[in-house]
Amino acid sequence: MTTTAPPRARPAKRKRRSPGWVPNQHGAWAMLVTPLLVGILAAGPSWPHLPLAAFWILGYFAFFATGLWLKSRRRQRYRPPVLVYSAGATLAGLVTLAVDWHLIRWAPLFIVPLGVGLVASAIRDERSLWSGISTTVGSSLMTLVAFDAGGGTDFARAWLLAGILAVYFAGTVLYVKTLIRERGSQTYYWLSVGMHALATLALIPLAPALTPVFAALTARAAIVPAFPVTPKQAGIGEIFSTIAVALTALVTV
Repeated sequence: MTTTAPPRARPAKRKRRSPGWVPNQHGAWAMLVTPLLVGILAAGPSWPHLPLAAFWILGYFAFFATGLWLKSRRRQRYRPPVLVYSAGATLAGLVTLAVDWHLIRWAPLFIVPLGVGLVASAIRDERSLWSGISTTVGSSLMTLVAFDAGGGTDFARAWLLAGILAVYFAGTVLYVKTLIRERGSQTYYWLSVGMHALATLALIPLAPALTPVFAALTARAAIVPAFPVTPKQAGIGEIFSTIAVALTALVTV
């Protein structure tokens, strides 16, 4: 007499989480956090920085999720993180304004970078150079907001800090492209080297202590693309260079 084994129950399929909950643009974190921290440290930490930081981070999450939703042609399953993060960012923004409503004056500066980034996602060109440069400029503007939230008054210094970060991160966009997506492209290579060199020269009268740092970045932009570099190695290198630029700017500007 033979017996047949009972059929094995198939494991239940795990419900897939909606895309957009966790940003996968790892390089964006330095551009997100550094301007905020530089503005906070330049003015001195204060209570308004807490809701402002929450608004900034949730706003980035909402921006990322909205970009994916637009790129997907507004598919329903991409909407939940858009709604959740947008609601969270709105709440944090209202709390920030309740603490210091004067910060609303900086909002117009972010309209163009935000619009450019969302349009780039809608046309599926979010990895383009123009989108990357716009995003870095928009992110660097947070230096001004954080500086103002901390009660800073020397806005000439704040604008210079924001400009230094914007130029640095814009150069980083070009440099990283020469290592990965545009590796071997002479156009991107010379754009990267040229931008770093011009930034170094421009800083001689504006922030002379930063010229050795940017000179080193120029040399890096010229030399490193000749060697094979993994995304992880590029990311680690950016961590150290970002720290060097931010700390030198804070101490000397």
